[in-house]
Amino acid sequence: MLSNLSIKNYALIDALEVSFHTGFTVITGETGAGKSILLGGLALVLGKRADLGSLRDKERKCIVEAAFKITKYRLRPFFEQNDLDYEDETILRREIHPSGKSRAFINDSPVTLSILSALGERLIDVHSQHQTLRLTENEFQLKVIDALADNKQNLQAYGTELKAFRDTEKRLQQLIATQKEANKEKDYDSFLLQELETAALSEGMQEALESEQQKLSNVETILEYFANGYQLLSDDQLGIMSAVTQLTQLSGKLADFGEKYENLHQRIQSVHIEMEDIASEWESLKDTTEADPERLEQLNGQLQLLYDLLRKHDVQNVNDLLSVQEALSQKVGDTANLEVEIAEKEALLAAQKETLEAKASIISQKRTRAIPILDKELSEVLSSLGMPSATFKMELTPAANFKETGKDDLAFLFSANKGVGYGELKKVASGGELSRIMLTIKAVLARYEQLPTMMFDEIDTGVSGEISNKMGDIMKAMSNHMQVFSITHLPQVASKGDAHFKVFKEEIGETTHTKLKQLQQEERVSELAEMLGGKVLTDSAMAHARQLLD
Repeated sequence: MLSNLSIKNYALIDALEVSFHTGFTVITGETGAGKSILLGGLALVLGKRADLGSLRDKERKCIVEAAFKITKYRLRPFFEQNDLDYEDETILRREIHPSGKSRAFINDSPVTLSILSALGERLIDVHSQHQTLRLTENEFQLKVIDALADNKQNLQAYGTELKAFRDTEKRLQQLIATQKEANKEKDYDSFLLQELETAALSEGMQEALESEQQKLSNVETILEYFANGYQLLSDDQLGIMSAVTQLTQLSGKLADFGEKYENLHQRIQSVHIEMEDIASEWESLKDTTEADPERLEQLNGQLQLLYDLLRKHDVQNVNDLLSVQEALSQKVGDTANLEVEIAEKEALLAAQKETLEAKASIISQKRTRAIPILDKELSEVLSSLGMPSATFKMELTPAANFKETGKDDLAFLFSANKGVGYGELKKVASGGELSRIMLTIKAVLARYEQLPTMMFDEIDTGVSGEISNKMGDIMKAMSNHMQVFSITHLPQVASKGDAHFKVFKEEIGETTHTKLKQLQQEERVSELAEMLGGKVLTDSAMAHARQLLD
């Protein structure tokens, strides 16, 4: 409930602070006295967009604070989700600076305007002409039926399942889109992969092929070099091997004359052995080197394919080509895996849909049972509000798709008079009728769920006499379950209040101020008498006012 409201430097309000209590509070005042200013200040602290023009003194900031006792609203999860300190008496504060900057606080913690607004909606419901139009929206109509049907937990379970269903549906659509795109490239990717696999790529392959190709391309020159070298090595007269053999023999004879000669002889022997090995390998290479035109042609083909692949994929070496091949293999494999994942998601979606259907069916069944109860209660109350022939026609039909509210389409039709066909509320009900219907619905809701503080802004406009008296009774009855405010021009409604505040203007010097005052018993009598008969307080008006209060 709203326990305290403080407004500073807003419109015609310089400074205002007022405390409120439980029950039914009425607010009265002449037209133009500033009731809308009071509501405007309250709207700011509930998250409405700020307007610099609302600052009374353009050099000072505007501050609006509202304290709420929130123990019974079960709002701890909201505070935890938004990382806020929970207090049984929570203070919402809004500051509008002359620079245009706006700041919002909950229990002195800075918050965004959206968080302030979200909490404000849970704490106070300001009923205005705009809010009355919500009555014509299917979502609000279903909310009313669900309150009577006790569908809160069923809707929560349904909502959790719906989110999972939509997540799966979204993922399935993404997979199908990916598969569609992948299928466009699949054939070409498979061709590229096969081309690379046919090339039988391996690390170091290019260097090996180029080396062998270079040898076979120059085989005649190589054989000529081998022949010349072989002659140098093996010629009987001038060959290297003949000379080294003779040198070895001479050094062997010198070895007998000392250690130094022996060492030299051993070194020459080592050279002799090495030269014999070189000569043997030289001869072997010479004998195994031969022209091979077929192999050369094969090598040229392999290298040409390799060079073509390097250019085609715009890479520098075989290792890069191997990376391309791995990526293509993964891509082609992923395309095949998509089919498996799509099948899995389709099966999951079908199971989730079956669960959703079952949960939606429970919600629909409970709604169907609640509709006659709501119809009866609304008709009875509206009859007492001067609409004795008002009837409703509420019908549920299965919706084509799952909605946030279940799987129902609701026809919420209304007829104000006998013999007149049913039609949509927004088309057949007048503004006054809509206001009375909304008051009736809020009264019904108050008995079935915990509603926030309710503030009715001239909901009784256009009615008088016994009907206004009954509207006051309804709001008074609602206040047994919740805190209710009514801004009213009707003395019959104002007399029902547990507390009565008056909004008025006061001129101080050259400036006008909007004030709010709680009226005591005799002051209430005078205010009601003025509402009944005008500024001149007659004895009959005063007597009528006392009668209303009694």
